[in-house]
Amino acid sequence: MDTVIMKADAPGVVQIAANYIKEGQLVAIPTETVYGLGANGLDENAVAKIFEAKGRPQDNPLILHVADAADIERFCHQIPQSAWVLAKAFWPGPLTMVLPALDIVPKATTAGLPTVAVRCPDCQVTRDIIRAAGVPVAAPSANLSGKPSTTTAEHVYHDHAGKFPLIVDGGSSRVGVESTIIDLTEQPPRLLRPGGITLEQLESILGEVTVDKAVTASVANDEVVKAPGMKYRHYAPQCEVIIVSGSTEAAASFIRSRYQAGERVLCFAEELELYAQCDPLAYGSEADPQTLSAGLFDALRQLDKPGITKVYARCPVGGGIARAVQNRLYKAAGFKSVNAEEEV
Repeated sequence: MDTVIMKADAPGVVQIAANYIKEGQLVAIPTETVYGLGANGLDENAVAKIFEAKGRPQDNPLILHVADAADIERFCHQIPQSAWVLAKAFWPGPLTMVLPALDIVPKATTAGLPTVAVRCPDCQVTRDIIRAAGVPVAAPSANLSGKPSTTTAEHVYHDHAGKFPLIVDGGSSRVGVESTIIDLTEQPPRLLRPGGITLEQLESILGEVTVDKAVTASVANDEVVKAPGMKYRHYAPQCEVIIVSGSTEAAASFIRSRYQAGERVLCFAEELELYAQCDPLAYGSEADPQTLSAGLFDALRQLDKPGITKVYARCPVGGGIARAVQNRLYKAAGFKSVNAEEEV
């Protein structure tokens, strides 16, 4: 099968993509977070193609993408008022809500759970495709399972050329990491995955929000989870990744004293000169965590190459969008980290 890349503003692209989805085919779609591998979320056979293409574990639930907030009622029940308040504040946008699922949503989409994750993406062409298809689009990130996520059409083509007919090219993803996931089926609501909508923003509307242990620590592979990205090693290049925390100076001293040929350093733009002899790659500015979010997966993909044996990675601290970057980097590292301050 030939996989074609079509620009999001190309004539007829919306209907072409929608027709493929209605036929049970896969289509890669752009969103503000990352590119998604989309299929009819109500068609078990189509959903099965997502798992096959990605090599994704069957117990990893998918997110249903909808075109409008009102669509929640088509797929969910016992919807709390907080869901409508959050939708008004943040949709379209990088927020996913976990809600009780109606029977119309197949167990293949929910990984057998009674809940479903739903979001309305902030990407006009993708919402237009969903409307034209007339069905919700189940769409995990369009990378091979476990590998760094896709933030450009070229990333998707690299991973999946020949597997499905169409990639819709909407340019580079603005947010650069997957959506925030909040579980509204319990009280207080629980943050399952940090993303472009921050914990602080959620707390400003919901009040108390608990943070699931999967945000900051590894989860056993036999544990049942309600949302994508909560277990298994994710977002990872093939080599070992080690997070190095501590001050700029301490981290640089630690890394430089251990650096060997074949290793790389993933750092902040402000630190590049400190690693001049260590083949560094900057993924954004420490002073602007949004640039780190937008640049992280592209950088991890550049580091996913034969011959690279280890990556020493610098990670931002604090809340806001930095929390999402921390989560993705620690998942990529399998939560391997060292505090340079304690090693000096």
